[in-house]
Amino acid sequence: MMIKLTGGKVYDPANKIDGEVRDIYVHDGRIVAPAPEARFDAEYDLKGRVVMAGAIDPHTHIGGGKVNIARMMLPEDHAKDEVAHTALTRGGTGHACPSTLITGYRYAEMGYTACFEPAMLPANARQAHMEMGDTPIIDKGAFAMLGSDDFLLRQMAEKQDFSKIKDYIAWTMHASQAIAVKVVNPGGISAFKFNQRKLDLDEKHEYYGLTPRDIILTLARGLVELGVTHPLHIHGCNLGIPGNVETTLATIRAAEGLPIHLTHIQFHSYGVGGDRKFDSGATRIAELLRQNPHVSIDVGQVLFGATCTASGDSMRQYTGAKNADPKRWVVMDIECDAGCGVVPFRYRDKSYVHALMWAIGLETFLLCEDPWRIFLTTDHPNGAPFYTYPHLIRLLMGRSFRKDMMQKIHPDALKNSTLESLDREYTLYEVATMTRAGPARSLGLKDRGHLGVGACADITVYTDNADREAMFATPTHVFKNGDLVVRDGQVVKVVNGATHVARPDFDPSIEKSLKDYFDRFHTIRMENFKLSDDEIVDGGRGEIIVQPTKARVS
Repeated sequence: MMIKLTGGKVYDPANKIDGEVRDIYVHDGRIVAPAPEARFDAEYDLKGRVVMAGAIDPHTHIGGGKVNIARMMLPEDHAKDEVAHTALTRGGTGHACPSTLITGYRYAEMGYTACFEPAMLPANARQAHMEMGDTPIIDKGAFAMLGSDDFLLRQMAEKQDFSKIKDYIAWTMHASQAIAVKVVNPGGISAFKFNQRKLDLDEKHEYYGLTPRDIILTLARGLVELGVTHPLHIHGCNLGIPGNVETTLATIRAAEGLPIHLTHIQFHSYGVGGDRKFDSGATRIAELLRQNPHVSIDVGQVLFGATCTASGDSMRQYTGAKNADPKRWVVMDIECDAGCGVVPFRYRDKSYVHALMWAIGLETFLLCEDPWRIFLTTDHPNGAPFYTYPHLIRLLMGRSFRKDMMQKIHPDALKNSTLESLDREYTLYEVATMTRAGPARSLGLKDRGHLGVGACADITVYTDNADREAMFATPTHVFKNGDLVVRDGQVVKVVNGATHVARPDFDPSIEKSLKDYFDRFHTIRMENFKLSDDEIVDGGRGEIIVQPTKARVS
């Protein structure tokens, strides 16, 4: 099938195109070179419209055990947001934690074509992939959680050869069908089970004798040498604690030049200044990021209203459970290798703490100068549900709107941040970078996130509206693999997205020691732990796309 998109204003940072009027040609789901004399099956007049690649969310909790727990805990959340079954789409529910079907529809209706689950416990990978497979239209992928698992910590404590540790990392990625690796509160989830209630960067785990710094360096180096494109995805120590900015700064320095990605950094940027002993550390974070080009971040922006926090960080979720709203919560252990915590929450604009968290996130966006290394997230659903992104974009693009919103929050929050003094306004080119080109490059999605020849025809078209929230909430056209799937903000065709994975090489002899370990300590056999390709694509739920890896030696 051949289609032509005519006369749109194109923003494509990967190809350095900043608002140029261009025609785009699509053949069989791929963008191709101009072919003016070709015969087209469909032609779309996009004059006056804004054209970008499909948006990519690199950190959103859309599959796995903790998400389902959140869905089950909040029946009132479902009752206030129900979507009816239609001839084309199936029904669903959920406001803070939408069901799988509604998640896919809503992301596509905002112009998103790929989303990545950032905290997949390998033991729970089968469920996570089944949920993602049930999520329509968008491409998916997941990051395997390592860093509190007993097998890795034993390897490190016993000072095993580094090649064996790399084999285990790579084997886990294969077994769980992951595209990347995430560490959550490095070693802290394990330490919590030994009754440690905190674990700072250079504090030793009382059983294994390892520090979070040891774990971060081991995993970051392992991924570099295995050739995995996305750097170690780090949920650092001391999330949500006043003074944790010092730990975050130390973590950046601790990487010793290795590429790392610091996730939901807003929750890790708190100082202890001011009368309340709680202020913003965003300026210090931004300055150190300027000096360390090997570090990327996403923000985890807080927006006001009801949501639900769902995290693998059982240590920090246990501490935060006293703030649950409504008053119910779950913190649990999983296979002795990890855990999770689910705590409903409401962010209030008149709360000093919540207002400062809001301000810190916006400060971080506005102070960090390189949109290639900062990605737009709310850590869905932890900071806010994902469908608040258009509101967040309006805050970043509109100085006057942002200042109007500042008048509604607790006034002391502005006294302890620099937000009021920041006049920067994001451009459409910068928005396209941090929501398309940047995440695609970070994740190794070479044919996504751009509109060059050979790219997958994931394309989003917007009306160029001065109200940027309305603009980004309702694209006029969304194409997935060249199929028109959304028109005027409504799904018009349901397709299945792909699953992206990375498969670095490893020595298969690692399975001998792993099999013995599973037989002794796990509740499932090693053979049942591994997830096959057939299980992911079962029922025609989309293809598997393997990202290339290239092993390197330090």
